[in-house]
Amino acid sequence: MKYTLQQIAQIINAKLIGNPDTSVSYLLTDSRAVSFPEESLFVAIKTPRNNGHKYIADLYEANVRNFLVSEKPANSKDANFLLVDDTLKAMQTLVAFHRTQFKVPVVAITGSNGKTIVKEWLYQLLQKDAVITRSPRSYNSQIGVPLSVWEMNAQTQLGIFEAGISFPGEMDKLTPVIAPTIGIFTHLGEAHQENFSSLKEKCNEKLKLFKNSEVLIYRKDDKLVDIAFSQSGIKAKPFTWGKSQEADVILQEVKKQHGSTAISYTYKGKNDEITIPFSDEASIENSLHCLALLLYLGKDIRVIAERMQQLEALAMRLQVKEGLRNCIIINDYYNSDLSSLAIALDFHQSQARTKGMKRTLILSDILQSGQKPAELYKSVSELIQHKTIDKLIAIGSEISANQELFALSEQYFFQNTEAFLQSPLLGELMNEVVLLKGSRQFKFETISEKLEAIMHQTTLEVDLSALIHNVNYFRSYLNPETKIMSMVKAYGYGSGDIEVARTLQHHNCDYLAVAVADEGADLRNEGIHIPIVVMNPEIGAFGKIFEYRLEPEIYSNRLLEAFLKEAEKQGESNYPVHIKIDTGMNRLGFLPVEVDHLIEKLNDQKQLMVRSVFTHLAGTDESDLDAFTEEQIKRYQACAEKFEKAFPYKIMRHALNSAGVERFSHYQFDMVRLGIGHYGFSAIDSKLLQEVCTLKTTILQIKTVSASETVGYNRKGKLTRDSIIGVIPIGYADGYDRKLGNGVGKVLVNGKLAPVVGNVCMDICMIDLTGISAKEGDTVVLFGQGNSINKIANSLQTIPYEVLTGISRRVKRVYYKE
Repeated sequence: MKYTLQQIAQIINAKLIGNPDTSVSYLLTDSRAVSFPEESLFVAIKTPRNNGHKYIADLYEANVRNFLVSEKPANSKDANFLLVDDTLKAMQTLVAFHRTQFKVPVVAITGSNGKTIVKEWLYQLLQKDAVITRSPRSYNSQIGVPLSVWEMNAQTQLGIFEAGISFPGEMDKLTPVIAPTIGIFTHLGEAHQENFSSLKEKCNEKLKLFKNSEVLIYRKDDKLVDIAFSQSGIKAKPFTWGKSQEADVILQEVKKQHGSTAISYTYKGKNDEITIPFSDEASIENSLHCLALLLYLGKDIRVIAERMQQLEALAMRLQVKEGLRNCIIINDYYNSDLSSLAIALDFHQSQARTKGMKRTLILSDILQSGQKPAELYKSVSELIQHKTIDKLIAIGSEISANQELFALSEQYFFQNTEAFLQSPLLGELMNEVVLLKGSRQFKFETISEKLEAIMHQTTLEVDLSALIHNVNYFRSYLNPETKIMSMVKAYGYGSGDIEVARTLQHHNCDYLAVAVADEGADLRNEGIHIPIVVMNPEIGAFGKIFEYRLEPEIYSNRLLEAFLKEAEKQGESNYPVHIKIDTGMNRLGFLPVEVDHLIEKLNDQKQLMVRSVFTHLAGTDESDLDAFTEEQIKRYQACAEKFEKAFPYKIMRHALNSAGVERFSHYQFDMVRLGIGHYGFSAIDSKLLQEVCTLKTTILQIKTVSASETVGYNRKGKLTRDSIIGVIPIGYADGYDRKLGNGVGKVLVNGKLAPVVGNVCMDICMIDLTGISAKEGDTVVLFGQGNSINKIANSLQTIPYEVLTGISRRVKRVYYKE
């Protein structure tokens, strides 16, 4: 749906500078996600951490010409500007107007947990009945909601959107944007509780979303929600489910089996049953919200039962894996529509490497779009051309029938997935970044399996979205101008330096830091172009430092003399270096008494330029060392001031690590250094950080062992009862510490902790599954969600750093992005 700038100006009460007749169809808030520049309106949003206005020049170079701004442009050139006081509020107002143009049912989902699952399951259940517009992924924020609702168009027959809040007052802004006719309130929990005085306050805030809805679906047994709703004055009709006899859908029995659950219920006096292919509590609750909506909509009981049985688990994150023949595989079977394709292509672009690798898209038919195929695939063609795809492999009858709309130099069309698998093309993919983007019925997982390198069943999953969430958490302590140096040494703290560095670079990290030059060279070879500091430069690696434009830490007179000599030999001038001051760590660094002589030496040469002067604090994470931290800072400031006065150019100062940012943010100076904080570890036990790394494996074999037997080497695994023993493929060669044997370590199996039995072997170990419902092939979590790495570190009497960095490289890293 198109709007002229004149129309938009009137809707949001903006001052228009430019051509009033220009039309726009797309809203853009991320300068890196340009898909259709000529038809896009960029909304320059200011946040505590960023200012969208600073990207306008870059977007102009990318052919974007339409901008919603709150700062008057210095030079408008041939661009168009809509000037308002608050761009986010203006965007929400615009989309609220857009929403009024559609007289179709709209389902809004809120709650603390389960929003995205319920939304996507409803899509699975209803996509055959209506053309659905829904939130992409987890777009439920103050920005994400309007971007989602803006996708409604003339073909939309049903809208399904999720809404989340973090602060009081936020739901009032989202309510007119979604204007739901039907509401679903999922599980109410502790997520984002820190900004609310009580669960009741948060519940009341969320309920505001439904003040003009026709009906609200929720669990009757949730007394807090039930009472809050009854007291809210909301006129929506309640439609509830639960064990309560007052519920509309009365839950009679829940019978769990291996991997599935049979749910018996009564509705309008009639008993029925559904079976879902899941057995965890969260999935059961989420499925019952979906059941209630389908019953409210009057769907046939037999159709409901059939579709519920076919519900599929969601791969809610883009997944990156190593492929055969030096390929990188990006899996995205989550959904297939134009919006999600654009999001996936942006991620694809960010993952592209510089070693001559092609960017390849394997794309299926896009189903249930509501658009005419010619219109749809014309838009797809324009999108992939703008995203500079090198090779297209298109699978499906519809996209094949419209192949004349595509104009890539290398493109192939197949009627179905089987035809592609039987072609020689699959085996010819080499040195390519391959994005698999397919509707579920095309079963692209079979393609992924053929392309993936053989993998050890033990994997370390790295959640890149959680990584960036954590970076933004630390950014919230900083002034907008304060820079961040991210430590990616030691193989990215065990998580994999390349993908982590690429993600940090994509999200505007200012500096990276590595331990040795080889690590920096590897990053440069993988396309990392932002500044990289080498914290422990070795004299023998100076050549590599200059070759790859790495910036060394200089910590001693010997190192300085050697590097100066090499810089002169290389013909360098003003080469950036970082000076380290030892203020009490008594590790590397110049002592304060050496600073005057050091400054004289640096002023007497032209080969090097001091980019920063910094120190390393010894105990920012321990309150009983605060006095010493203050003393270190005092020593450091005295040294830094001498550098500031001695040189005519700006020299950055930095002292804080992750813990320091949380506890001493008033000493942030010009830059801070983040390390373990990236991975969700807090010096103040903050609940706002997210776990990034999850170590997983599977159960190879299960056997019953009698109490008279022992388990493992040296008969160390002594049993006190007949036991069910599981064997899992992880051992000390994978980095699972041998000291975790004999009951010290515990792993998570289907939501329950199972102790390690006997000694940890090189490649396997054994766990006690007695009393746990488990089968061979089930997932085992060594650490991660539900089994914190801190617990393992405490069991080993060590720190999380050692556990993370100790994971062997033979354990494959699998990367995800929400």
